[in-house]
Amino acid sequence: MDWDKLRIFHAVADAGSLTHAGDVLHLSQSAVSRQIRALEQSLGTTLFHRHARGLILTEQGELLFEATSSMSRKLDSASARIRDSEENVFGELKVTATVGFGTLWLAPRLVKLYEKYPDLRIDLLLEERVLDLPMREADVAIRMKEPSQSDLIRRRLLNIRMRLYASPDYIAAHGAPESLADLSNHRLICQKPDQPQVAAGARLVQELMSQNVGSTLTVNNYFGVLQAVLANLGIGVLPDYLTADHPNLIRVFPDTESGEVPVFLAYPEEMRQTRRVAVFRDFVLEEIQAYRRHQSEAGQV
Repeated sequence: MDWDKLRIFHAVADAGSLTHAGDVLHLSQSAVSRQIRALEQSLGTTLFHRHARGLILTEQGELLFEATSSMSRKLDSASARIRDSEENVFGELKVTATVGFGTLWLAPRLVKLYEKYPDLRIDLLLEERVLDLPMREADVAIRMKEPSQSDLIRRRLLNIRMRLYASPDYIAAHGAPESLADLSNHRLICQKPDQPQVAAGARLVQELMSQNVGSTLTVNNYFGVLQAVLANLGIGVLPDYLTADHPNLIRVFPDTESGEVPVFLAYPEEMRQTRRVAVFRDFVLEEIQAYRRHQSEAGQV
């Protein structure tokens, strides 16, 4: 098969539109259409169902798209390994993490990585949805549970727990509650139990919500919870890794916390030798070690 036609087919299948594929390839719609027709004729089959809203792959088209996707991933990996060297690290690295960990722990530390490797381009994808690493939705993932795919290299970074914290000003104004029953006189800031989050955190929130809580503020990520706590709005359910960067937070109910939540770093086997992945992995491990030392010295482990 003609490699150039396969490249055009892959772009059309990925975009679902001749026009959008043409924009990506810098070709006219008619030129793209001619190449697709020629490929279909050479294969003796129809690759797309055409309708008013775009293109849908036929069964044969799905098979070919699976093959071209695999080729594209392998070419990207080979290209990255060719470009990378011991002295230089450059190019894009797609990193996925949860909103909370990505905004509150990872992003503030990336300045150290950029100081070492200024030509590196990080594309930080923050969402609760688990992206598919083998399908190259991302290159590296930091997740709050062990990845299920067998073809991923994974490293357990640390265990975290969800705990309750308040600002010094809030405690000064409203007093420190001594038992969960005292929540009737305070505002609880947390995620709803049915929102996407780690199961251990959801169980803790559910337990707290079962108390006679005076007032609540629910936010769909830990970044928002932290901002509300820092604004002296109430008592927040937050991951314990925040204490390294916010040492003034006061822990409320020291005997109340979630179960352990493992944090894993993972990446595809095929990217094991990619220099960008290696330096990011080493950077995260160094920062985790520094965080653990800080926690140990502060007596917070």
